Amino acid sequence: MTVNTPDRSELILAVSGMTCASCAVRIEKSLNRIDGVTANVNFATEQAKVEFGDNVSTDELVAAVEATGYSATLPAMHADAQNEDDHSAPAEPDEAGWWRQRLLVSAALSVPVIALSMIPALQFTNWQWLALTLASPVVT
Repeated sequence: MTVNTPDRSELILAVSGMTCASCAVRIEKSLNRIDGVTANVNFATEQAKVEFGDNVSTDELVAAVEATGYSATLPAMHADAQNEDDHSAPAEPDEAGWWRQRLLVSAALSVPVIALSMIPALQFTNWQWLALTLASPVVT
């Protein structure tokens, strides 16, 4: 996320490689050493909120984090603004479709188990094993 004012910009960098709070402090100190930069690094969210002036580029911010021994990436919105003409990036997978598929498979396997368990006329010898077989994928 980038917020721009006439003389200051705000950017949230995704930082990876941190293993403790002291790592976040090291990255924060490294970024704050750059003239015109005010940084706040959050270990829990693995993000660095950076305010910087017009004289500092985003590449310098990423380079400062990488010089400390960690990796940083620009947010997707900012990267898209730089590469507007590049439409070759793969689309992100449809997460809702994945959940929908799981729901449909679970429902299809659960309905026979409920029917076998609730309707005595459908129960046959060792019907419990079929119910177990159908319910196992739903549970896992």
